[in-house]
Amino acid sequence: MSTVRGARVVVTGAGGGIGAALARRFVAGGAHVVVNDLDAVKAHAVAESIGAAAALPGDASAVVRQAREALGGAVDIYCANAGVGSAGDAFADEDVWASAWDVNVMAHVRASRILLPDWLERGTGRFVSTVSAAGLLTMIGAAPYSVTKHGALAYAEWLSLTYRHRGLKVHAICPQGVRTDMLAATGSAGDLVLAPTAIEPEDVADALFDAMDEDRFLVLPHAEVAGYYRARAGDPDRWLTSMNQIQQKWEGAGL
Repeated sequence: MSTVRGARVVVTGAGGGIGAALARRFVAGGAHVVVNDLDAVKAHAVAESIGAAAALPGDASAVVRQAREALGGAVDIYCANAGVGSAGDAFADEDVWASAWDVNVMAHVRASRILLPDWLERGTGRFVSTVSAAGLLTMIGAAPYSVTKHGALAYAEWLSLTYRHRGLKVHAICPQGVRTDMLAATGSAGDLVLAPTAIEPEDVADALFDAMDEDRFLVLPHAEVAGYYRARAGDPDRWLTSMNQIQQKWEGAGL
């Protein structure tokens, strides 16, 4: 697609799962890609496996300037994909909450601070946020994850409404279960809610490319999430009751 061919792209958290699938898809479309991941071995392995990509290990919050240099001075598309799937309830440790907030929200803010001046000057740029359906809905057994993913969605929405008339395009990817290491780490809650309809990371990449073709903000690899989102907005109490029933099922099964 013309949007991608020749584009300079950064994908964070691309050592596996959705990030690796996004990197592969961008390279296949003719883009120049920087593969970022905290795990240097995984970052280099993905970059080598797909070709036409450079590995840049490290913290996603600090990678933008280096990635821009590696791509010849500019970034056209930034995929804020790195995330932590923090489980826990209201009593989760403060450091768990802080980590989830830092990676799932503030890394996006920090990246945009660096990217926006150039994008606004050029009148073009694309920010892709991997949010999760938890950002539209919620996830049982994962308060830090659910809350911070709501924050990631809110920030993506704010970027879009603030800068779309100045050429910025924003996409929020909101899948349910995806067959990745993060899904495996969700344990019994993920087994109950996410695993039955889990899709492959490549399906998520395809959904993003469809949304980019259509200049569409919301990316829903699971089409049914749109109905859940409408139900939540239309009758919050009914929706919360149905979610509480799932919570009770999870508790009752001793999962």
